Amino acid sequence: MIYPQNFEQKIGFDQIRQLLKEKCLSPLGEERVMDMNFSDQYETVEEQLNQVIEFIRIIQEEDGFPDQYFFDVRPSLKRVRIEGMYMDEQELFDLRRSLETIRDIVRFLSHNGEENDSPYPNLKKLAGDITVFPQLIGKIDGILNKYGKIKDNASSELARIRRELASTMGSISRSLNNILRNAQSEGYVDKDVAPAMRDGRLVIPVAPGLKRKIKGIVHDESASGKTVFIEPAEVVEANNRIRELESEERREIIRILSEFSNVLRPSIPEILQSYEFLAEIDFIRAKSHFAIQTNALKPSLEREQLLDWTMAVHPLLQLSLSKHDKKVVPLDIELNQKQRILIISGPNAGGKSVCLKTVGLLQYMLQCGMPVPMHERSHAGIFSNIFIDIGDEQSIEDDLSTYSSHLTNMKVMMKSCNERSLILIDEFGGGTEPQIGGAIAEAVLKRFNEKKTFGVITTHYQNLKHFAEDNEGVVNGAMLYDRHLMQALFQLQIGNPGSSFAVEIARKIGLPEDVIADASQIVGSEYINADKYLQDIVRDKRYWEGKRQTIRQREKHMEETIARYEKEVEELYKSRKEIIRQAKEEAERLLQESNAKIENTIRTIKEAQAEKEKTRLIRQELNDFRTSIAESTLKEQEDKIARKMEKLREKQNRKKEKKQSAPDEKQQSSLTPAVQPIAVGDYVKLKGQTSVGQVLEINGKNAVVAFGSIKTTAKLERLDRTNATPQKQETVKSTFVSSQTHDQMYEKKLNFKQDIDVRGMRGDEALQAVTYFIDDAILVGMGRVRILHGTGTGILRTLIRQYLETVPGVRHFADEHVQFGGAGITVVDLS
Repeated sequence: MIYPQNFEQKIGFDQIRQLLKEKCLSPLGEERVMDMNFSDQYETVEEQLNQVIEFIRIIQEEDGFPDQYFFDVRPSLKRVRIEGMYMDEQELFDLRRSLETIRDIVRFLSHNGEENDSPYPNLKKLAGDITVFPQLIGKIDGILNKYGKIKDNASSELARIRRELASTMGSISRSLNNILRNAQSEGYVDKDVAPAMRDGRLVIPVAPGLKRKIKGIVHDESASGKTVFIEPAEVVEANNRIRELESEERREIIRILSEFSNVLRPSIPEILQSYEFLAEIDFIRAKSHFAIQTNALKPSLEREQLLDWTMAVHPLLQLSLSKHDKKVVPLDIELNQKQRILIISGPNAGGKSVCLKTVGLLQYMLQCGMPVPMHERSHAGIFSNIFIDIGDEQSIEDDLSTYSSHLTNMKVMMKSCNERSLILIDEFGGGTEPQIGGAIAEAVLKRFNEKKTFGVITTHYQNLKHFAEDNEGVVNGAMLYDRHLMQALFQLQIGNPGSSFAVEIARKIGLPEDVIADASQIVGSEYINADKYLQDIVRDKRYWEGKRQTIRQREKHMEETIARYEKEVEELYKSRKEIIRQAKEEAERLLQESNAKIENTIRTIKEAQAEKEKTRLIRQELNDFRTSIAESTLKEQEDKIARKMEKLREKQNRKKEKKQSAPDEKQQSSLTPAVQPIAVGDYVKLKGQTSVGQVLEINGKNAVVAFGSIKTTAKLERLDRTNATPQKQETVKSTFVSSQTHDQMYEKKLNFKQDIDVRGMRGDEALQAVTYFIDDAILVGMGRVRILHGTGTGILRTLIRQYLETVPGVRHFADEHVQFGGAGITVVDLS
């Protein structure tokens, strides 16, 4: 149950619906958005949320989801259920494309993953029983081409009709052209006149005074009265035949479409069911895109009544503030079996109403199957009923004051609420005299608590704050306010009531101090002190909360530091063991070498027969070996250090030499003689080119250069003097074409359009445009181009054709075919 009737408007859900409609691809999804409703069934909400979460993954991770054709052809299908009705070409084309989309979506969802291991199990379940219609798609493909028009070979009769139609129109065109040429030669018709179309019949434009010169039927005249349109008698019969053929063509098309509708009719119920699936996909897609836009997700959903939200955000407020690069202060709130009803107090404009609306909107969105913007560690429950009382409901028609309206809402809530209900009340007890209003509010609150209802209630009444302190199941909460900066922090803190900061706000606004003192005396020092103590408690709690957070952060940092040190000690211990192992291996090797040396020494002494001098020399050699062993490791280390020091000194010396050589280079460059200017007779090359030419003359900053038999003018700054002669470079010069030129030509040919429209231009403008157009066409190698100049007075046509006669590259030009523009277009063939 949702109360009252305008619940969605009060919490802003009507705006959510509108945003979702804008994200739908067709009326199919828009209808689902409007039909979306609140559910109190855990399984239903869980499934709907999982479908949206899976589709979000498809949007973010998949590239080939088929969502290109969402057409609503249900009205056409329902009409075709009546015998004798048929779908027209466009409806049939929309049906074909949307059936293809349904087929591709079912295939996408069904073929992703194994039977029991699909990445989108909830969407796959949704698509499980949907029928696709490949045979119908194939039949439509046999009737329509890829542009949605009836094919010539849709039936043999249609093919025959269209062949005869084309043949008849061709003969009419030839006859008209012959009549027109004869009339032009006789002077009845101007040279630039072409056949025209009137009421579906080909006619010839003639001046009114000469209309009797051509036998035929006058069909129309121009608005100015200077032209009449005559259908020559020779083509009347043929034009009549065209009309007959067009009627036959239309009848055959209707027959084809009716025949297909007869095939389609038995499958219409199943097709309509498939469109319900397409509507559901459009709806889920819209919810997914909205969730991505608002950073929404699915919290951990519980089967009990629970609100344990972290960093919850009002989505509409978030979208509004993001336009101004601002952020919403997130809401942390918790309602459970021990603290079911939250009494929020605090200053006006401190965010109490926004907090209440956020709770109402997000819970309603969640139970409509929409992800909500909050932290992923949040938990949410399911409520059977949601009641709201917010805003001024004064009604002149029903003779209800604001307070009467509030009491009416309270009566409904007390009668209907239970332990599965969520009540949202703004300014509880307001609208009447404070003492009795507060008393009634407390009595109603007591009933809510006895029924174990969940709720969020905002108030300024002290007695309700005391009630929350003294009764289990009800808890106080405060919207925080910075007393020093005198501004709201828009943060909810559960556990203590909040102050209204009435005295501080009055002082900030500038109310006279004697008025504030008088008011304080009237209300009594006890109330003022109690409010002050309350502010101090909230302030101290904020201070110690901040301290606790700081201590937590420092403890975390200390734990990370200890862990890092322990890891480093462990690595050092491992390194020490490795060093000792290597040292032992080295000592073993040295010992083996020493033993071998001693054995060799003993053998040598024996072989020398103990000669004193020889023995002394051998003993000295053994002592030297021992010393070298002892000093080898130290010497190796010293050598390494020495080598590094030597490299460092060499690097520093190179830097010094570089610094010293820099001024010398500058000085040397300043002493370098200036480059001699290019003179007549010098051999030069264009910068970046290899062709060599000779300077013939110099005019200011330009030079005339001969490259073989070609003379060109170039700027002196683009020329370099060279010792090479033209003969050495002649072959290169004659064949050189830069890659840049090749690229430019290729791009020009790629982007060249074969038609030019000069209608509306003056004669000289049109002629210049056509000149550039023909030059470019010849340059890129086009075989045929078209010039659209219109008929009009014929001046443009005459000028353009006179120019075309002078162009060597133009092989032939003539009027376009009468069906494609006739004398209004000149077709030019280029050699």
